[in-house]
Amino acid sequence: MSETELTRGELAKLGGVNRETIRFYERNGLLPEPLRSTSGYCLFTPATVRRVRFIKRAQAVGFSLNEIKRLLELQTAPDATRGDVRLLVEAKVADIDEKLAALHAMRHALLKLLDICPGDAGSVHDCPILDSLEDEDGL
Repeated sequence: MSETELTRGELAKLGGVNRETIRFYERNGLLPEPLRSTSGYCLFTPATVRRVRFIKRAQAVGFSLNEIKRLLELQTAPDATRGDVRLLVEAKVADIDEKLAALHAMRHALLKLLDICPGDAGSVHDCPILDSLEDEDGL
């Protein structure tokens, strides 16, 4: 093993993940096939550390593993353009906007439920929140 080759454990440590995460990335095609030492250990290059960190940062901003795989493919595709990458980011922003709208609607519905409930010591058998959730026209 040369000084530039890394074991799975070293890769995990430098990439800020655990070994199982490295295996998971391998199984899902996010990492290139590792080299093998004469004793059968998986060996990775320093470039793989950058890739692991890329994957982590992409996950942190909301990209799914499939989307990350596509970003990685674009990164090495000879005919890919910045426009291709931008389209993926625009789609992710639209997806997040949809989720935010849904969360806002849920929050609004919950606030309406809070408005109808006095929150006193009355019986739950006469709870306006539970009644509203049970009623098809309640929300």
